[in-house]
Amino acid sequence: MMGTHTAVLLVTANVGSLFDHVGEIENQWLRELLTTVQAHKPRFVALHFQEVGGKDYMINMSHAENFLWKIESSEEMRDFDRACIYMDNNFKAADSFTALGSMYFIHKSLKNIHQYDFSVKDFKAVSGHNKYVGTLDGVTTVEKEKFPKNFWPDFKWSRKGYMRTRWIIHNQGFDLVNVHLFHDASNLIACNESPSIYSGNRKKALRYVINRISDSSYIPLPFFLFGDFNFRLDTLSLVQNLSRSADIQMVKDSSNEVEKIICEDKDNDHKVLLHIETKHFAYLNQAIFRDDNGRALLKYDKEVAAFHDVITEEEITFPPSYPYSEDYTKPIQYMNTRCPSWCDRILMSHSARLIIHREEGESSVVYNTLGPTVCMGDHKPVFLFFALKTNGH
Repeated sequence: MMGTHTAVLLVTANVGSLFDHVGEIENQWLRELLTTVQAHKPRFVALHFQEVGGKDYMINMSHAENFLWKIESSEEMRDFDRACIYMDNNFKAADSFTALGSMYFIHKSLKNIHQYDFSVKDFKAVSGHNKYVGTLDGVTTVEKEKFPKNFWPDFKWSRKGYMRTRWIIHNQGFDLVNVHLFHDASNLIACNESPSIYSGNRKKALRYVINRISDSSYIPLPFFLFGDFNFRLDTLSLVQNLSRSADIQMVKDSSNEVEKIICEDKDNDHKVLLHIETKHFAYLNQAIFRDDNGRALLKYDKEVAAFHDVITEEEITFPPSYPYSEDYTKPIQYMNTRCPSWCDRILMSHSARLIIHREEGESSVVYNTLGPTVCMGDHKPVFLFFALKTNGH
């Protein structure tokens, strides 16, 4: 990449599974990440993690620093002589704990890079390895916020929020924002309406993040927003479509609440095509999520569309990133817990899209999953590799 471009690798990974099954999948997970770094030879690497510490974070958070250290000290990262690492792992600070972790690595050949200090509102040179662990209060190179409680009066408040850093390479500034939005608590409730109540919550939260990073506190810059957005397919439309040739039964419990939705084939021995419960989503023909990388289902991926005024994305040509089996012998199989969806994404402002260098007729931009054929946990990490237009050397 000559002169005016800098090779950049952005990765987002919900790493909850790595902590829920400590040690079982970590080695191959790390190998997939590091071979991707080796293959693309970026000069700047940004890793955004969600659910650091996993579900039992009180027990497993102690493993988090070791996990970050394994990346930082690996042979493959040896030529990255500067690093900035932020890990929000203080679960005792309930009002601010997000379980987000962000790691940024700068290659020794990249000389002209500065990081923003939000308190003095100026860029500063980066030197050495800078590691910040804990609540991150008082760390002036990162802006972190947990979503306010009053956002979701009806929901159990959890480890969700965003974390932003700001960079300038040569003379091109940009923001990198790590995000974790709300999941679908119940598959049944997700089927009630289109768009679902959960989709509405995510929309509100994402609009909040975008407004916060574009407000007038700091000069707005192009931004890359990458994390676990928990975007789900429009379940009601999907179910209606999948079951067009089926008989649908709503099975109710004693208090007249729907507890199961069962779609049976009208002819073929009344085979169950689709079976949905609160945390169960079993579709007979799972191949539809994998064939042609699930392209036929992209039309149900509607949540980003509400943000086309401010956000864009590279074309998705990989299968849904969640929920994969956590059994390492079944690396491409989805679990029967949720409808497979593109939860993990790398989104960008329209201004950010303009600073990606594109070669005529050459696919110099890669948007894909990490470890498509090995077990990476329930989320496959997603990466974007590109050349950033920079007018330096």
